[in-house]
Amino acid sequence: MTVTYAPIITSLLDNDLYKFTMLQAMLHQFPQTHGVYRFRCRNNKDTVYPLADIKDALEQQLDSLCELRFSEDELEYLRGLRFIRSDFVDYLELFKLKRRFITVSTDEKDRLCIDIEGPMIQAMFFEVFVLAIVNELYFSALSDAQVLAEGQRRLDAKVELLHHYAAEQSSYSPDTPPFIVADFGTRRRFSKSWQAHVVEILHKAAPKIVGGTSNVYLAKKLGMTPIGTMAHEFMQAFQALDVRLRDSQKAALEAWVHEYRGDLGIALTDVVGMDAFLRDFDLYFAKLFDGLRHDSGDPYVWGDKAIAHYKKLKINPKTKILTFSDGLDLDKAWELHQYFKDRIKTSFGIGTNLTNDMGITPINIVLKLVECNGQPVAKLSDSPGKTMINNDTYLAYLRQVFEVDTP
Repeated sequence: MTVTYAPIITSLLDNDLYKFTMLQAMLHQFPQTHGVYRFRCRNNKDTVYPLADIKDALEQQLDSLCELRFSEDELEYLRGLRFIRSDFVDYLELFKLKRRFITVSTDEKDRLCIDIEGPMIQAMFFEVFVLAIVNELYFSALSDAQVLAEGQRRLDAKVELLHHYAAEQSSYSPDTPPFIVADFGTRRRFSKSWQAHVVEILHKAAPKIVGGTSNVYLAKKLGMTPIGTMAHEFMQAFQALDVRLRDSQKAALEAWVHEYRGDLGIALTDVVGMDAFLRDFDLYFAKLFDGLRHDSGDPYVWGDKAIAHYKKLKINPKTKILTFSDGLDLDKAWELHQYFKDRIKTSFGIGTNLTNDMGITPINIVLKLVECNGQPVAKLSDSPGKTMINNDTYLAYLRQVFEVDTP
């Protein structure tokens, strides 16, 4: 007997903002770009049961996802965002994800395999939805009253922490940058309803600290600021576009500036590592972008390098902002803020620890761009284990071109 599951994703706004911003840039500048994405669970050995067990339910959820369209109310909300162009909203009015571009299977080791292949103006929009669905299907079998009670206990502790930080912040001098946290937890959430509960509670508890979320649906619903700029896939795609590989980072940054002309000015630094990024991030880009985002490697070392780079370019670091988003919790974010606050502005994006802190080991799942226009692409992360590519020859070439040492 076939079991029918209620749809998890019921709105195409239930996605991270940077999917919209990258999609707009690709549509305007590189609409014919073709991409291949692969799914991986980085901690398969830690799952309570094989992810392959959710295959049939996932297939049903994808069928439902590919029936969704944007409502008029959602389109009007997007029109109200200064950096979203009217012709892009017109495109979204006709937008519908195509089921033929995504396939689900299992391998001989009983691992879940998800493959997306198609035009990037379609393919890139699947990622967050798919990861959120996989998480919710997996954790739905593990959820009970005890798990939810533990999640609430941990959430209450976060509220107390925020009250403490708000009190500490009230004694700051007027020129001290504030402690700012955003929810980045859509892709790794315990469930859609739990994310909404967490974000609403934290925003009410400390609106001056937790004022933003990457989730566009929740930003609209709760009157919060939608947060996001670019992800690795945008920078990676330029490794296969019509530029020299050595110039791919600069081409990606230039395309972003051309698209947003001063808006969304946070650049991602770890596609080929921080050192290689800073070699490309010259005075031109350093003045055009508001700041940088950290997503791998030691955050203290990374931040010190960023500040030193700004000083070398004779730019006052206090006019710039560093956004940290790698494996954070509130304590780690506060410690980083204390370390940097007298030298540069900071902000923090926290994912799993906000939306999936339930006392159960989270699954570390990703869905990464591995090919573009028939060519391999990759990121050379500053953290071991985050690189995802099956082509060792290309990886070695990428390291050579960007002068990145083999770890």
